[in-house]
Amino acid sequence: MSDRLLDFPLSRRGDVLPEECSWLREQQPVARVRTLTGDSAWLVSSYALAKQVLEDDRFSLKDTTAPGVPRQYAPTVPPEVVNNMGNIDSAALRGAVMKALNPRTGEGLNGWLRITADRLIDDLMAWGPPVDLRAGFADPFSAALHCKVLGVPFEDWPRLMSSLDIAFMTSAHPFEGAQLNWYKDVGYMVERLNAPASERAGLLGELAALREDAESSHLTDEMLATVAASLFGAGAVSTSAFLVLAVLALLQRPELIGYLRDHPDRMGRAVDELLRWNLSVGDGLPRLALADVRLGDVLVRKGELVLVLVEGANFDPEVFEDPRTLNLNREHNPHLAFGAGRHFCPASALGRAHARAALSVLVERMPRLGLAVPAEQLVWRTGFIKRLPERLPVLW
Repeated sequence: MSDRLLDFPLSRRGDVLPEECSWLREQQPVARVRTLTGDSAWLVSSYALAKQVLEDDRFSLKDTTAPGVPRQYAPTVPPEVVNNMGNIDSAALRGAVMKALNPRTGEGLNGWLRITADRLIDDLMAWGPPVDLRAGFADPFSAALHCKVLGVPFEDWPRLMSSLDIAFMTSAHPFEGAQLNWYKDVGYMVERLNAPASERAGLLGELAALREDAESSHLTDEMLATVAASLFGAGAVSTSAFLVLAVLALLQRPELIGYLRDHPDRMGRAVDELLRWNLSVGDGLPRLALADVRLGDVLVRKGELVLVLVEGANFDPEVFEDPRTLNLNREHNPHLAFGAGRHFCPASALGRAHARAALSVLVERMPRLGLAVPAEQLVWRTGFIKRLPERLPVLW
């Protein structure tokens, strides 16, 4: 590692831990990097310091969108979307949102997840191998869950998922299509809010009913639609990307597929280990310092950008025994895949339920699942908030 400023983000491959991680964590756990926009930022790579940043309210997510601050990349969604849960709190919507994101609330949700996964596998088997597991399973299964949670028709999932290809681009400069793309989805959610009462369901049905409450008269259709569009976007892209990389990790270790098939009771623990192992968060979690704060040996100044390197923290040997081994029976696993502190992912339980159902059905129905192409032939997406292969061709 030279003394030059490290360019960030690191490698776009999601199946190989970036080689810089260990060096940074051991030698420079708070390091200066240059972002896509050419701005300077602090990259935090040890578990203890990453957790400190995520739990300290002097490091703000909302303020990373303020005018004139250093950027991780050019914004592709409006500033209010970045602080979506904060907006939900301020608009007194938290109860409805948290209820929708709780897998215990949805009647028979776990059974529905299994049935939906089985139907998608039925289609793949009817097509015959090889198939693209991302397009044929991970994307529609993730979209199906979020369509159900929000109360939108499943047949609309392709248009909603395709919007995410633009909404979560990472670019050095703003581009015209980003705003157009976002407001197209908000417009769609406004239409669903104003659908006939007999067609309303899920969170959108709850949000539509709130408008009839005098205490909620300040809520506009656009505010409510922004909540729905944000939750679909963040949820669907995260669950699909995780599932694709989790399956890829298992495909590269076929003995673990057999292990999960023989030990279905270990699936919950296995999902958490796959979350720790997962490299989908490719660009770090951004925070802006609201005050001077000491991080280890470095004094971070007010107004400076801090990026939390999740894969650095989740592979820290100070916390995880033998971190470079994918141990599906790992007991102590306080990973940061869902973040920490105020912005801990509110849908973590829903995400775990989604992953358990998907992986359970896959290992049961396709015990001989394997890559249909050499791993080095996978094409990894660039300029995107997630590390993601464009396709995941499999056979069985």
